Amino acid sequence: MATQITAGVKVSVETVYQPEYSNPENQHYMFAYKITIENLGDYSIQLLRRHWYIFDSNGTRREVEGDGVVGLQPVIEPGELHEYVSGCNLKSDMGTMEGNYQVMREMDGSLFDVKIPKFMLIAPHRLN
Repeated sequence: MATQITAGVKVSVETVYQPEYSNPENQHYMFAYKITIENLGDYSIQLLRRHWYIFDSNGTRREVEGDGVVGLQPVIEPGELHEYVSGCNLKSDMGTMEGNYQVMREMDGSLFDVKIPKFMLIAPHRLN
């Protein structure tokens, strides 16, 4: 599990290879990832945007950005957490993802970035 804390917000990531949605013969590898965002601070926050950097071991680099996560812009109270599951497809059996969330502190409307730690996407056969 990859974990990072930025400005009182802890982001943890777990990944799972999805063989039932993958087709290695056509260079299609599907991965799911579960993100846990914990508000360790004293103020309510709202996740507004995401920005991902996706690297494939074949040399492909992609950027994905947009509003919220899986259609939501969750408010996370102090001591609370928000979890979601999403996915990523690669053209090879190994890669990485990292990025950041734009978060608003509800008390004063100030915006700040929260780092999403770099994590590996690896098909299990690569680990043998």
